[in-house]
Amino acid sequence: MVLLQGARVVLRDKRIEDAEQDYIWRSDPELARLDAAYPLTMSFDRYLKIFEDQLRYPTPGSHHFSTETADGKFIGNCMYYDLDSVNRQAELGIVIGDKDYWGNAYGYDTVTTLLDYMFSEKNLKRVYLHTLEWNKRAQRCFEKCGFVPVKPVRRMSQDFIFMEVLRADWFAKAEERLAARWSYKGKDQGLGVPTTGEG
Repeated sequence: MVLLQGARVVLRDKRIEDAEQDYIWRSDPELARLDAAYPLTMSFDRYLKIFEDQLRYPTPGSHHFSTETADGKFIGNCMYYDLDSVNRQAELGIVIGDKDYWGNAYGYDTVTTLLDYMFSEKNLKRVYLHTLEWNKRAQRCFEKCGFVPVKPVRRMSQDFIFMEVLRADWFAKAEERLAARWSYKGKDQGLGVPTTGEG
């Protein structure tokens, strides 16, 4: 069991009670567009079976977290996946599914809290992500978290920006970035679902 404490968010392991809200978010056309995906069309019963299987048999090299506010409201998800233990790298994904919590730095808090865990506890050398080329707002927030744009990438017939943060660069400013979780008021609505693959 992993529990990560941010400033205004807590990242906890997924549980079966999350399935209904996750289904609603994955069925939302706006959130799906941000994730370069199609809204779910399967029934909730079918989705619940898949959800249960994922909890029972998690994908190796990945860890899915639910994002909650300090008072326990479930507002989104974040994860790392494609963990490469040889090269010590993994991809990061995030969704703030509850649109009432877009902005006010919940995305920033979530990403920096997860990055701190990935570099400090998982001992990674690099964390990367893909965000849609047109989602400039998400890119600005990721840059505040420490990510650097590397190159454009074409995937699933859409244009993305590949971004990364390296271990040395993270620790050079980690204290400052983590402290900013308590005061950062930048708008990060673009972090609805900025990354692809596991959103």
